[in-house]
Amino acid sequence: MAQPLRVIVTGASSGIGAALARRYAAAGATLGLIARRQSELERHCAAFSAPREIYPLDVRDAAALAAAARHFIDRHGCPDIVIANAGVSVGTLADAAEDIRVFQNVIDTNVIGMVNTFQPFVAAMRERGGGALVGIASVAGYRGLPGAAAYSASKAATIAYLESLRVELLGSGIKVITLCPGYIATPMTEKNPYPMPFLMSADGAAAKLVALIGRGRTYAVIPWQMAVVARLLHVMPRWLYDRLAARAPRKPRR
Repeated sequence: MAQPLRVIVTGASSGIGAALARRYAAAGATLGLIARRQSELERHCAAFSAPREIYPLDVRDAAALAAAARHFIDRHGCPDIVIANAGVSVGTLADAAEDIRVFQNVIDTNVIGMVNTFQPFVAAMRERGGGALVGIASVAGYRGLPGAAAYSASKAATIAYLESLRVELLGSGIKVITLCPGYIATPMTEKNPYPMPFLMSADGAAAKLVALIGRGRTYAVIPWQMAVVARLLHVMPRWLYDRLAARAPRKPRR
């Protein structure tokens, strides 16, 4: 009988992270769940029968993540899958001095938080000769979105970081998987004051993401309709993109 999976998920208290945790718990995985809000983590996990560890911490805190990784590995062994899902999104404006701090927070959480999440597990995965590092990026990383410079920049950085990591670890047995969702119905998107084409539920997105991880896909965009849009955005001439994007509605700053 195959051993149940051991899975780490950051940002596990809500949205995609919580949906991923539910899906893996239903499959009997041993979970290491990370998020800032301990009460929400505990409430969310109350119905789980699967074994789990809860780590209430901020992914910007590298020392706390390293301690959590050591604890999980000591108790359960090296995880099979580490999903760096934690992220924040907020609108920013170039001429607002107070948004510099906001920009820094987005980069620190979405990019450095992903680096902090993966680093403590790489040596153990190398030694075992296997495992998957999964980064939740976004189609927002394909082109710069007006009024969302911090979020677009952070997701572009995660896509590039994951590609670098994938090449660096080639031949080690460690898979690096980049997943780029489109619009997902989560607390992060519920205040967006504009239409969100091909909007998916968090549970629907989690089902697709888990399937992609299980198949070992190195790169994927969901849903498929957004994958088509992403390809078009990627090849669209700058002059045309600039004209279209300049008229797009902005994400709220707060």
